[in-house]
Amino acid sequence: MTPDENIERLSRDILQQAQAEAEQLISEANIKAEQIRNRAKIDASAEQEKILGQAKRDAERIHSQALATTQLKARTMQLEAREKLLLSVFEAASSQITSVQQWSDYEATIEKLASEAIQQIGSKKVVLRADKTTKKILQESLIKKLSSQLNVEITLGDDLTDKTGVIAVTPDGHLNFDNTLETRLGKLENELRAPVYHLLMGESL
Repeated sequence: MTPDENIERLSRDILQQAQAEAEQLISEANIKAEQIRNRAKIDASAEQEKILGQAKRDAERIHSQALATTQLKARTMQLEAREKLLLSVFEAASSQITSVQQWSDYEATIEKLASEAIQQIGSKKVVLRADKTTKKILQESLIKKLSSQLNVEITLGDDLTDKTGVIAVTPDGHLNFDNTLETRLGKLENELRAPVYHLLMGESL
């Protein structure tokens, strides 16, 4: 084989090898490109799932918050309505207090209220204050009876102008016990709230 033939053959071999290498590189590049595309699809799908999952969680959270807010508003409205109803009942009861003085057993009621107030003070000398109608009941005979029973010196003080019943006070004014009907009703209000509400709702106690 002549030198020219050898050179031509060598050139062909080099070209063939270069072409094969180029084809190999192109094939590898195509494979890598496909891998990248597939990975991109997977990443996009995962990102989409992530976004959808977050959106679902956000929707559930918003729904829960809206439901809780609605329930709270309903509960608040229910409590407000209940409070108004209870207040109307206690206001009606308060407005009827003075009518108690017309009851046939009011004298016995006053004796009990006065006795309780005097004992709560725990003093040997007590001043009883009462409204005008009640003062008429606290006659000398009843005062003497209470003084004897409780071993206390009792005198009558100034009239009560805004309450019904009696208030016991020590002569120096340092101690007092309010046993008027208004004060007693106020103390009972919290205790009576639940039973009164159940009765208003037609429920059994």
